[in-house]
Amino acid sequence: MPSTPHIAHTAPIAETILLPGDPLRAKFIRENYLTDAAEFNSIRGMLGYTGKYKGAPVSVMGTGMGMPSMGIYSYELINIFGVKNLIRTGSCGALQEDIKLYDIILALAASTNSAYGSQYLLPGQYSPSASWPLIKACAAQADRLGIPVRAGNILSSDTFYDDNEDSAFQWKKMGVLGIEMETAALYMNAARGGANALSIITVSDQIISHEQTTAQQRETAFSQMIELALETALSIA
Repeated sequence: MPSTPHIAHTAPIAETILLPGDPLRAKFIRENYLTDAAEFNSIRGMLGYTGKYKGAPVSVMGTGMGMPSMGIYSYELINIFGVKNLIRTGSCGALQEDIKLYDIILALAASTNSAYGSQYLLPGQYSPSASWPLIKACAAQADRLGIPVRAGNILSSDTFYDDNEDSAFQWKKMGVLGIEMETAALYMNAARGGANALSIITVSDQIISHEQTTAQQRETAFSQMIELALETALSIA
């Protein structure tokens, strides 16, 4: 089996993978949702597993925080290990007043303040967007399961602690639903590599009202998002 400095590949990797930022959330998904699971990676503590969900093969692996980390793992999964469908299961801070803690957002597109896209030497501004097959499948499963979702533009930011205290509100006025740190890189890598990608993200913080979840809740309490991602994976298997 091929390996890289970041992924050991000690077991097969499925064509569809869930990508939580937190490797402990990957472990949680393995222990609570997958059967016959085998670990394929533990380098740098970035846990990855392949198992079955209702009989269909699916993998799950942590990606860490930020676009450089997501960029490495998603690039290798697509271009070296042949992954075709990448579903981010992460968290975000909500930017609109009517979006509450634990609400689920489907990131149709990802604005960004990152220079990640400059590597492609494009003669203009590229708009990273989700893949229609995954959007369509996920929306159908959300309707079937009765899980309410919001869909729209998010911001993938390079800064968690921003020296410009007004920057979030500048994105808010453009209707951006929430802020996280990985999706734009995932969408760009998927587009360049001919793969499908979608970010399904749960609100862990309300930036306007300053409500927030705990670290433990972020690790284990996003059950609706995980179920929706797995049912989406199953529907395209």
